[in-house]
Amino acid sequence: MWIYLLQGITLGFAAAAQPGVFQTYLISQTLNKGWRKTVPLTFAPLISDIPIIFLMLVILSQMPIWLERSIRIAGGIFLLYLAYSIMKKYLSAKTEELPVQQTGSINLLQAALVNLLNPSPYLGWSLVMGPQLLKGWREAPAHGVALLIGFYPTLIISSIAIILVFAFVRQLGPKVKQILPFASAAALALLGIYQLWMGIKV
Repeated sequence: MWIYLLQGITLGFAAAAQPGVFQTYLISQTLNKGWRKTVPLTFAPLISDIPIIFLMLVILSQMPIWLERSIRIAGGIFLLYLAYSIMKKYLSAKTEELPVQQTGSINLLQAALVNLLNPSPYLGWSLVMGPQLLKGWREAPAHGVALLIGFYPTLIISSIAIILVFAFVRQLGPKVKQILPFASAAALALLGIYQLWMGIKV
């Protein structure tokens, strides 16, 4: 059970720290509206992920073992690609101003809609989290629950930490701001290797 909890924690941190649509949305709202109004939005995935998880698990549960194994391999390659993309971006990019939404109110449902229309949860649940959750659940329901318990609290706590960091972003140097993406890339690379191993082992 502990391995699934650890995997959930690692994936939750990586999901929060890697650049993406929802993360950019949170950061822009932090810079525009302040961290106090933005922190509640970190709970949006608890709403938006419900239909995504249900859809992906229904599809994955119908698949034969060989196709599920292929998806696991594809998930490993996908994680390695994400790690490479993050490293490449932060090694070559110059410091840029993040996009800021200047108008409009923000609320939890709006943030959930942003995440629902974001392709990252669909990719994550179809290629990585979904297969791993099914594998754990088939071994023992407690394993699947441990994966979720590790993933969502870590995702929310890490997102809150990022919001607080960017609330003081003007006081930080560019090297400090790159710590989380680099850590995310390392976590994704390790998980990608693990996914590949799980997919190709007999």
